[in-house]
Parts: sequence; C-alpha cells; structure tokens
Amino acid sequence: MEVLSNMLVPFQDPKLLLLICVGVFLGIYVGAIPGLSTTMAVSLLISFTYAWEVLPALALMLGVHVGGCYGGSRSAILLNIPGTPAALPTTFDGYPLAKKGKAATALTVTVVQSVIGGLLGCLVLIFATPLVSKFALQFAPRDYFLLGLAGLLLVGGLSGKSFAKSVFCGVLGLLVGTFGMDTATGMGRFTFGSLYLMSGINYIVAMIGLFGLSEALIQIRDIGAVPIIQQKIGKLMPKWKDVVKYFPLTIQTSLIGVVVGALPGTGGDIAALFAYDYAKRTVKNPEVPFGEGAIEGLVAPESANNAAVPGAYIPLLTLGIPGDTVTAIVIGSLYIHGINPGPTLMTEEPSILGIIVGGMLVANIVLLFLGMTGIRAFAKIAEIPKGILMPLIIILSVVGSYSINNSIIDVYWMLGFGVLGYLMRRHDFPVGPMVLGIILSSLIEKNLRRSISLSEGNVFNFFLQIFSSPLSTVLFVAIVLMVFVQTRPGKYVLGKMKQRKK
Repeated sequence: MEVLSNMLVPFQDPKLLLLICVGVFLGIYVGAIPGLSTTMAVSLLISFTYAWEVLPALALMLGVHVGGCYGGSRSAILLNIPGTPAALPTTFDGYPLAKKGKAATALTVTVVQSVIGGLLGCLVLIFATPLVSKFALQFAPRDYFLLGLAGLLLVGGLSGKSFAKSVFCGVLGLLVGTFGMDTATGMGRFTFGSLYLMSGINYIVAMIGLFGLSEALIQIRDIGAVPIIQQKIGKLMPKWKDVVKYFPLTIQTSLIGVVVGALPGTGGDIAALFAYDYAKRTVKNPEVPFGEGAIEGLVAPESANNAAVPGAYIPLLTLGIPGDTVTAIVIGSLYIHGINPGPTLMTEEPSILGIIVGGMLVANIVLLFLGMTGIRAFAKIAEIPKGILMPLIIILSVVGSYSINNSIIDVYWMLGFGVLGYLMRRHDFPVGPMVLGIILSSLIEKNLRRSISLSEGNVFNFFLQIFSSPLSTVLFVAIVLMVFVQTRPGKYVLGKMKQRKK
C-alpha cells in the first residue's frame, strides 16, 4: 500500500513532474542524434545531480532513459541511421516508408507504439516483478551465450537476401568486437602494437560509419537518379481503429520486450530484434511486405524496446543487478546517494520503487505529447535536396564520432567503416549483422568463457550442461532450427512440404 502511494508522488510533485518532462525532451533529441547515446547522457547527469536529493535525480534520469529509447527511431526512419542500437530493426521498414513519402506516418506510429509498449512494461513492473525476476534468474551463462548467438542469427535471417552473407558479416562483427585488451587476461588482441587499439573499437563509431557515412556515399553516387520525395503530412494522431488493429501484436511484442529486458546485460536492442522476428513470422498477409514499409515492422520493435526499459529495472529492484547499461549507471547513482539496491530495497526504501514505477508512467504519458512535437519539421528533412543533406550527414557523422571520446582516432575508424559499409552495400552484404556482431561480441564471449570454465574446459560437459537444462535445450534447438530453415537443405525440405500440401 505504501508503494502504491509513493507511485503517485511524481504526479503530485510539480518539481518531479517538471524534471521528468525535461528528461524526456532531452532524451528524445539526444537519442535522435547518432553518436549521442542515452547511456552517455545519463552518465553525464550523475555529475550534475551529485548534490541533489535522490528522487529528483532519479526523475531526471528516468525521463532521459524513456525519451532516449524512443528518440533513436527518428534518425533511423529519416536517415537510415539508428540513433540507438535498439532502433536498428526500425530501419528495416521505417526508412522505406520515408522513401515513399510517409515519414510522418512512420514517426507517428513509433511514438504511439513506444508509449503503449512503455505503459504495458510498467504494468508488468508493478504486478509481475517477482515472477519475471524469478524467470530471469533461471538464465545461466550458457543461456546468455545461446541468446546472443540466436540474436545474431536472427538479424542474419532478417536483413539480407543471402543468409550466408549475413552470417559472414555477423561473424566479422564478432571479430571486430574482440579488438583491444582481453578483460580476462589483460593481453592485447589485434592491437598490432598500437595503444589506440588497446581500448577496442567503439560500436557506436562503427554504427555511424556503416549506416550513416555509407548511406551518404551511396546517395552521393546516385545523386542524379534519386528523386526528392514529397512527404505526405496529414493528421498526425493515428486513427483509433489502427491502434486497435495492431494492439494484439503490440501486447505480444511488449511482453517479449519486458522479459528480454529483465535479463541482465541484454537490453532493448536484443528485445527489438526478437520482436521484429516474431512479427515477421506470425503476421499473415501484411498490407506491405516486411522490409518494404510494413507498419507491423515498426509496431513490433518500437513497442518491444520501450517495454524493455521497465523490464531492465526488474532485476535492479529485486536483485540489485542492472538490466542494461543505463540501469548500471542508475545503480551507481543510488550508491552515491547511500542506497543499496537489492532484495531489501522494496521494504527499506519503498519511495525508490514508487519514483521508478510512477516516474516511468509519467514519462511515457509525457512522451505521447512531446514525441509528437517536431514531427512535421523532422519529416521535412527527407525533402532536403541530397546535394545539401548528404554533406550535412557526413559532417554530423564526423562530429558524432568525435564527440564520443573526443578522439580523432574514432573519426578515422568511422571513415574506414563508412568506406567498408559502402563496399558491402555495393556487393549486397548487409551492414546490420556486422553492427550487431560488434555489439553482442562482449556478451557472447564473456558468457562462452564462463560456460567453458564451468564445464572445466570439456566440450562434452558443455553440451551435457545444455541438454540438462530445459531452457538451454529450447534455445539450442531454436538456433538449430534457425540455421536449418535459412540454409538450402531447409528451404528444399520446406518447399517439398508446401508442394505436398497443395
């Protein structure tokens, strides 16, 4: 009862309400700028809120977290550059919609679905936190390894015509992700004696180059052949019947987002990817094929990645374990203010649970209104002549990559990845799997190493552990089925089955 009363505090306190609104506004526009991540913004807030009381500090951070998770979709739709890793699946159908003159429609759908997904995630956070947390505790290191591998294979099956090329790009991303100092042994890997490579290659730098710069180079090459698409901007608020039409899919993908978000170390990027794959496999006869501007291709990832935000706070509140990088920073902020997150938090500090749950409810309600601001202006970006827009994108790519660590080396890496991305696109190699491979490399490597350590270095014991757990077995079988369905033998068998049915 005390927790429920604390949930109303953000609605009743004008100061907290204002801070949440400011946080959501900042998060939207930080997320929309490639190179400025939500994690960066929240980490900077710690220095500004160090002397604040804990509730105002949390209110501002929660607003930035919720707003930033949505904001990445704007650049994903308009420029084909995901502002955040969680917006990567949004590019699959969002950018084709913008090329058809429906950027405003795509931006509106993402706002509404992000809000609905976030609110559904809050409901799960309120009523099902112990249950979801108990399920998350069932994941062993081998399960996280299999989950990361499944995510890599999923994007391989979604983003390219050739599964072999997609898997090759994903493995190449994994290789790039191993550059730098080995966290376990301290040895340098692929550093070639360079101090600059000891810290590895930042995945945001690679993402800006592979998506942003390569897209600009492609557009410049075809600058005379690419017409300017006039954007159709009508009534921004979606029709109620459309919301109802996609609501069953929204509920399903939001639940995927909450569960995946509650798994420590995963986050909205994997949740959005699994949700997109789920929609592609379950939606029958979409009005437009997936990858060519399907609305369902926006509904699924946008509802899932925002639902993953409340999900990420479930292990924080129950176990003191961060669900993603932003909640790891929030835990640090709580320690700074003398609060120990964990199993006793909900009984000893019910006000913290109240501000987190209530603050997220407020943030998602505010997002509906602030998210609609600037849609008309943002949609007009797609109408800017390519001769003006592409140089601006190159400048933003340079500034964004430099601002991450204030290092000119990152700019050089971005340029290199941009040229590589251009060559990959020219020869039909998808860049999405490579980016995801870099992002997932740490998750896959660390948990594979832990799994091998637990199996005492014996491969037989490793597979024995997999088949001794129902969860591990399901994930392993799912991976095998993914490979089978996407490869030539699987397609042959499925084709024969369809012929027999006919």
